[in-house]
Amino acid sequence: MFDPQKLMEATIAGDSGTVEQLVRTALERNTPADEILNSGLVAAMDIVGERMENEDMFIPEVLMAAQAMDAGVQILKPLLADDASNAKGKAIIGTVKGDLHDIGKNLVAMMMASTGLEVHNLGVDIPPEEFVAQIKAKNANLVCLSALLTTTMPMMKETIDAIIESGLRDNLKIMVGGAPVTQSYADRIGADGFAPDAGSAAKMAKAFFAS
Repeated sequence: MFDPQKLMEATIAGDSGTVEQLVRTALERNTPADEILNSGLVAAMDIVGERMENEDMFIPEVLMAAQAMDAGVQILKPLLADDASNAKGKAIIGTVKGDLHDIGKNLVAMMMASTGLEVHNLGVDIPPEEFVAQIKAKNANLVCLSALLTTTMPMMKETIDAIIESGLRDNLKIMVGGAPVTQSYADRIGADGFAPDAGSAAKMAKAFFAS
Protein backbone atom coordinates (compact mmCIF):
# COMPACT_ATOMS: atom_id res chain seq x y z
CA MET A 1 0.00 0.00 0.00
CA PHE A 2 1.28 3.48 -0.91
CA ASP A 3 2.40 5.53 2.09
CA PRO A 4 2.49 9.21 1.09
CA GLN A 5 3.94 10.17 4.48
CA LYS A 6 7.16 8.23 3.83
CA LEU A 7 7.52 9.84 0.41
CA MET A 8 6.92 13.28 1.89
CA GLU A 9 9.53 12.72 4.59
CA ALA A 10 12.14 11.49 2.09
CA THR A 11 11.45 14.45 -0.20
CA ILE A 12 11.70 17.00 2.61
CA ALA A 13 14.96 15.35 3.74
CA GLY A 14 16.36 15.67 0.22
CA ASP A 15 16.92 11.91 -0.03
CA SER A 16 16.69 11.43 -3.81
CA GLY A 17 17.57 7.73 -3.69
CA THR A 18 14.78 6.89 -1.27
CA VAL A 19 12.34 9.07 -3.21
CA GLU A 20 13.09 7.17 -6.42
CA GLN A 21 12.72 3.82 -4.64
CA LEU A 22 9.40 4.79 -3.03
CA VAL A 23 7.99 6.13 -6.31
CA ARG A 24 8.95 2.97 -8.21
CA THR A 25 7.49 0.75 -5.49
CA ALA A 26 4.26 2.74 -5.50
CA LEU A 27 3.97 2.36 -9.27
CA GLU A 28 4.61 -1.38 -9.01
CA ARG A 29 1.66 -1.52 -6.61
CA ASN A 30 -0.51 0.21 -9.22
CA THR A 31 -0.76 3.54 -7.39
CA PRO A 32 -1.88 6.21 -9.88
CA ALA A 33 0.95 8.53 -10.94
CA ASP A 34 -1.07 11.66 -10.14
CA GLU A 35 -1.73 10.38 -6.60
CA ILE A 36 2.00 9.80 -6.04
CA LEU A 37 2.75 13.25 -7.39
CA ASN A 38 0.12 15.19 -5.46
CA SER A 39 -0.11 13.39 -2.12
CA GLY A 40 3.63 12.71 -1.83
CA LEU A 41 5.85 15.04 -3.84
CA VAL A 42 3.72 18.19 -4.15
CA ALA A 43 2.50 17.92 -0.56
CA ALA A 44 6.13 17.71 0.59
CA MET A 45 7.11 20.82 -1.33
CA ASP A 46 4.16 22.71 0.15
CA ILE A 47 5.68 22.00 3.57
CA VAL A 48 9.17 22.93 2.33
CA GLY A 49 7.81 26.24 1.04
CA GLU A 50 6.20 27.02 4.39
CA ARG A 51 9.36 26.13 6.29
CA MET A 52 11.43 28.31 3.98
CA GLU A 53 9.09 31.26 4.52
CA ASN A 54 9.36 30.73 8.29
CA GLU A 55 13.17 30.40 8.02
CA ASP A 56 13.03 26.85 9.37
CA MET A 57 14.74 25.64 6.18
CA PHE A 58 17.46 27.37 4.22
CA ILE A 59 18.43 27.45 0.55
CA PRO A 60 20.83 24.44 0.55
CA GLU A 61 18.20 22.23 2.23
CA VAL A 62 15.43 23.54 0.00
CA LEU A 63 17.52 22.87 -3.09
CA MET A 64 18.12 19.28 -1.95
CA ALA A 65 14.39 18.79 -1.36
CA ALA A 66 13.58 20.27 -4.79
CA GLN A 67 16.13 17.97 -6.42
CA ALA A 68 14.65 14.96 -4.61
CA MET A 69 11.19 15.96 -5.81
CA ASP A 70 12.52 16.28 -9.35
CA ALA A 71 14.02 12.77 -9.14
CA GLY A 72 10.55 11.44 -8.41
CA VAL A 73 8.89 13.60 -11.05
CA GLN A 74 11.27 12.30 -13.75
CA ILE A 75 10.04 8.75 -13.09
CA LEU A 76 6.40 9.86 -13.17
CA LYS A 77 6.70 12.15 -16.20
CA PRO A 78 6.02 9.54 -18.92
CA LEU A 79 2.87 8.49 -17.06
CA LEU A 80 1.75 12.08 -16.58
CA ALA A 81 2.42 13.14 -20.18
CA ASP A 82 -1.22 12.72 -21.12
CA ASP A 83 -2.07 15.28 -18.47
CA ALA A 84 0.36 17.91 -19.75
CA SER A 85 -2.51 19.87 -21.29
CA ASN A 86 -4.00 20.11 -17.81
CA ALA A 87 -1.08 22.15 -16.45
CA LYS A 88 -2.45 24.97 -14.31
CA GLY A 89 -0.38 27.52 -16.19
CA LYS A 90 2.65 28.00 -18.40
CA ALA A 91 5.44 30.01 -16.85
CA ILE A 92 8.61 31.51 -18.27
CA ILE A 93 11.34 32.46 -15.83
CA GLY A 94 14.69 34.11 -16.42
CA THR A 95 17.29 36.48 -15.03
CA VAL A 96 17.17 39.81 -16.87
CA LYS A 97 19.81 41.11 -19.27
CA GLY A 98 23.11 42.03 -17.65
CA ASP A 99 22.61 39.79 -14.60
CA LEU A 100 24.21 36.34 -14.32
CA HIS A 101 22.77 35.20 -10.97
CA ASP A 102 21.16 31.79 -11.22
CA ILE A 103 20.65 29.87 -7.97
CA GLY A 104 17.64 31.72 -6.54
CA LYS A 105 15.91 31.80 -9.92
CA ASN A 106 16.49 28.07 -10.40
CA LEU A 107 15.04 27.37 -6.98
CA VAL A 108 11.93 29.41 -7.79
CA ALA A 109 11.56 27.48 -11.06
CA MET A 110 11.73 24.12 -9.25
CA MET A 111 9.30 25.23 -6.56
CA MET A 112 6.84 26.51 -9.17
CA ALA A 113 7.08 23.25 -11.10
CA SER A 114 6.19 21.41 -7.90
CA THR A 115 2.82 23.22 -7.84
CA GLY A 116 1.84 21.79 -11.22
CA LEU A 117 2.89 24.69 -13.43
CA GLU A 118 4.65 24.03 -16.73
CA VAL A 119 7.88 25.98 -16.22
CA HIS A 120 10.38 27.04 -18.89
CA ASN A 121 13.65 28.25 -17.36
CA LEU A 122 15.40 30.53 -19.87
CA GLY A 123 18.59 30.98 -17.87
CA VAL A 124 20.47 34.23 -17.25
CA ASP A 125 21.24 37.48 -19.12
CA ILE A 126 17.95 37.34 -21.04
CA PRO A 127 17.16 40.48 -23.11
CA PRO A 128 13.60 41.85 -23.29
CA GLU A 129 13.08 40.71 -26.89
CA GLU A 130 13.92 37.11 -25.92
CA PHE A 131 11.32 37.15 -23.14
CA VAL A 132 8.77 38.39 -25.70
CA ALA A 133 9.78 35.71 -28.23
CA GLN A 134 9.54 32.95 -25.61
CA ILE A 135 6.15 34.13 -24.36
CA LYS A 136 4.87 33.69 -27.91
CA ALA A 137 6.69 30.41 -28.53
CA LYS A 138 5.57 28.76 -25.27
CA ASN A 139 2.14 30.41 -25.14
CA ALA A 140 3.00 31.45 -21.59
CA ASN A 141 0.56 33.12 -19.22
CA LEU A 142 3.06 33.86 -16.42
CA VAL A 143 6.44 35.59 -16.71
CA CYS A 144 8.90 35.70 -13.81
CA LEU A 145 11.77 38.20 -13.90
CA SER A 146 14.76 37.91 -11.59
CA ALA A 147 17.45 40.49 -10.79
CA LEU A 148 20.08 40.26 -8.07
CA LEU A 149 21.85 43.57 -8.74
CA THR A 150 20.50 47.09 -8.26
CA THR A 151 22.15 47.95 -11.58
CA THR A 152 20.06 45.38 -13.47
CA MET A 153 16.72 46.16 -11.80
CA PRO A 154 15.84 48.78 -14.47
CA MET A 155 15.99 45.97 -17.03
CA MET A 156 12.87 44.54 -15.38
CA LYS A 157 10.95 47.66 -16.36
CA GLU A 158 12.42 47.55 -19.87
CA THR A 159 11.28 43.95 -20.19
CA ILE A 160 7.75 44.77 -18.99
CA ASP A 161 7.64 47.72 -21.40
CA ALA A 162 8.67 45.42 -24.25
CA ILE A 163 5.91 42.98 -23.30
CA ILE A 164 3.38 45.84 -23.31
CA GLU A 165 4.61 47.03 -26.71
CA SER A 166 4.28 43.50 -28.09
CA GLY A 167 0.57 43.48 -27.23
CA LEU A 168 0.93 40.45 -24.93
CA ARG A 169 0.49 42.13 -21.55
CA ASP A 170 -3.27 41.65 -21.12
CA ASN A 171 -2.98 37.85 -21.19
CA LEU A 172 -0.09 37.63 -18.73
CA LYS A 173 0.73 37.76 -15.07
CA ILE A 174 4.19 39.17 -14.36
CA MET A 175 6.12 38.42 -11.17
CA VAL A 176 9.43 39.93 -10.11
CA GLY A 177 11.95 38.96 -7.46
CA GLY A 178 15.54 39.10 -6.29
CA ALA A 179 17.46 40.42 -3.30
CA PRO A 180 17.19 44.18 -4.07
CA VAL A 181 13.60 44.03 -5.38
CA THR A 182 10.73 45.28 -3.21
CA GLN A 183 6.95 45.34 -3.39
CA SER A 184 6.98 49.09 -3.99
CA TYR A 185 9.39 48.66 -6.92
CA ALA A 186 7.19 45.90 -8.35
CA ASP A 187 4.19 48.23 -8.13
CA ARG A 188 6.13 51.07 -9.72
CA ILE A 189 7.16 49.07 -12.80
CA GLY A 190 3.73 47.52 -13.31
CA ALA A 191 4.32 43.92 -12.16
CA ASP A 192 1.41 41.84 -10.87
CA GLY A 193 3.33 40.37 -7.99
CA PHE A 194 6.53 40.32 -5.93
CA ALA A 195 7.82 37.43 -3.84
CA PRO A 196 10.74 37.64 -1.40
CA ASP A 197 11.58 33.93 -1.56
CA ALA A 198 10.98 30.77 -3.58
CA GLY A 199 8.28 29.39 -1.30
CA SER A 200 6.11 32.49 -1.45
CA ALA A 201 6.77 32.80 -5.20
CA ALA A 202 5.43 29.32 -5.79
CA LYS A 203 2.42 30.03 -3.58
CA MET A 204 1.65 33.25 -5.46
CA ALA A 205 1.98 31.55 -8.85
CA LYS A 206 -0.35 28.77 -7.72
CA ALA A 207 -2.88 31.37 -6.53
CA PHE A 208 -2.83 33.10 -9.93
CA PHE A 209 -4.13 29.93 -11.57
CA ALA A 210 -6.43 28.64 -8.84
CA SER A 211 -9.78 27.86 -10.40
